[in-house]
Amino acid sequence: MCACWGERMLNRISTYIYRRPMLSLLLLLFPPLTWFAVVYLGSLLSLLVNSFFYLDDFTGKVVTQFSLRTYAQLFEPASLDIFFRTTVMAALVTLASAVIAFPLAYYIARFASRRWKSTLYILVTLPLWSSYLVRVYSWKLILAQEGIVSWFAHALRLEGILDWYLRLPGVGGPSLSVSTTGVFLVFVYIWLPYMILPIQTALERVPKSLLEASGDLGANPAQTFWTVLLPLSFPGVIAGSIFTFSLSLGDFIVPSMFGNSSYYIGKAVLSFQGTSGNIPLAAAFTMGPIVIMISYLLIARKWGAFDAL
Repeated sequence: MCACWGERMLNRISTYIYRRPMLSLLLLLFPPLTWFAVVYLGSLLSLLVNSFFYLDDFTGKVVTQFSLRTYAQLFEPASLDIFFRTTVMAALVTLASAVIAFPLAYYIARFASRRWKSTLYILVTLPLWSSYLVRVYSWKLILAQEGIVSWFAHALRLEGILDWYLRLPGVGGPSLSVSTTGVFLVFVYIWLPYMILPIQTALERVPKSLLEASGDLGANPAQTFWTVLLPLSFPGVIAGSIFTFSLSLGDFIVPSMFGNSSYYIGKAVLSFQGTSGNIPLAAAFTMGPIVIMISYLLIARKWGAFDAL
């Protein structure tokens, strides 16, 4: 009898929920929205609150009083240099990834057969199947002074050119594994799949008839690319750039392993939080990438990059 009563109650509850679509939607979204609010927004709120505290210069302890002293440190020349260096690196990585990804994505979307397309999908995503640290350490060996790049340079008698390049200020260093160039190359390698896939998806949505119509109207391939293909696939470029730009802004492993003494945002946050214990300054620094990404998204929206998404 208890079983029948329980079954009737379940039927009544399910009928009650079924007749109220808004209630069904609320019950469906409640768990993920709760997780989003507590874990994601809660952590951001915690960072924001801590960024308004400051570190006492005498005791070295965090003073939990509202103050803008920590944010004032972000406008010091050293901090502005970190923001500028990181933003420029992220922009260059994004631009290089787009230039490399677009031809490959176009070939996958337009010319590859179904079987070859599946193979290319696997090859593009294959690096993502392995550990991030394994891939980074592999490039550390590749770019080392005794690595395969230096070996090829020696075999082709290009040591002089490599040594000259490493002596250039701003891009060189003791070796490619300890240089700004090394940081750039590894960033492009790590984040390139995140640029290829969105562009390829956007290119597949472009009707082939539009490209044919452009040619029928007298446009050459370059004109068709700039006036038809690129504008219609631009949402995919923006989607990929969001990944590459934001991930490059906050990464600290690659700059720590391949960079020189110059700090990037992620490396600075790690140093302030872990080494010096200056949690308020570390929290304030994390606000920097958030502001940069919000500004970037607003500019992209103004350009109409999201209209076709």
